[in-house]
Amino acid sequence: MKNRVTLKDVAKEAGVSYQTVSKVLKGQGNVLAATEARIQAAVQELGYIPNVRARNLREQRSYLIGYSWQPEPPDLYNPILEKFLRSIIEVAERQDHHILTFAWHQKDDQLEKCRSLTQSGHVDGLILSSIDFDDPRVAYLIEQDFPFVTFGRANPEWDFAYIDVDGEMGLYQMTEHLLALGHRRIAVLAWLESSRTGEDRLRGYYRAMQKAGIPLKEGWIDRGENIVSSGYGGARRLLQHPSTERPTALIGMSDTLAIGAMNAAHDLGLTVGRDVSISGFDDTPLSQYLQPPLTTIRQPIWEVGQRSVELLFQIMEGREPTERQILLPPKLIIRQSTGEVSNQ
Repeated sequence: MKNRVTLKDVAKEAGVSYQTVSKVLKGQGNVLAATEARIQAAVQELGYIPNVRARNLREQRSYLIGYSWQPEPPDLYNPILEKFLRSIIEVAERQDHHILTFAWHQKDDQLEKCRSLTQSGHVDGLILSSIDFDDPRVAYLIEQDFPFVTFGRANPEWDFAYIDVDGEMGLYQMTEHLLALGHRRIAVLAWLESSRTGEDRLRGYYRAMQKAGIPLKEGWIDRGENIVSSGYGGARRLLQHPSTERPTALIGMSDTLAIGAMNAAHDLGLTVGRDVSISGFDDTPLSQYLQPPLTTIRQPIWEVGQRSVELLFQIMEGREPTERQILLPPKLIIRQSTGEVSNQ
């Protein structure tokens, strides 16, 4: 069996000390270009592979970042999550770190998994998403003073590092868009009240309607899970009222809910964009290929992921971040699923 190639083997081949080899491979060496070239040539010739476990033990670091989230049901695809994951992986690997993902399925699992990872030393820091009010993971990590960053906000009085998209601005923009098209009976397919993200978004709707002087009608906020069937059921309830009373526009809290609403409108014999305007939130890749293409709110997910990792590295390295709580603006994407109101 071939023995493992060591730093000393590389040093002998390159004619330098093993300490010099170590520094050069860490990017810390202050040596002549010719010397560095000999070291790199020796690495290639001998097939040297760093002993990551030994390095981690010496430095008391795992070079792993944990990522915790609540997965969607097995039959649903979440392109926003995939884009976010690709983004954080790209930035972490530039810093010689890798992402260790762990999902929680039950509320009781959240805290136990965080506690296990932080106390075992398996990760150097954590990134969390699917944040809600009174989130036990956030409360625990604040108490433990463990390095973490969240995608999303929890209780307003809690002081911790986060990056989020301004959902209130997003729904304000969408409601203003519908008002400009002449709509006055605008309903929302919303999430459950425990969702901090959902409640932030709803505030934008309330603000735009209040600014327009339009009183909210009872039942115009239909709450449910973030699944297609919930959007379908909510839309059917709202659109089965007489034509003079039903909403002329529905805002889905997500593209998923909007897709359900579009199917419900079709089954009720309504033409989306003409008889009823329907919009979403997320700008998932398929939203532009729906019939009609979906008006929605685009989140800068790639930027959220990249800046989350950058912020976490600042915290892990003990540097005071210039910004600890970052709110990024979304963008209104207008397509054919929203149109001028045909009747009121």
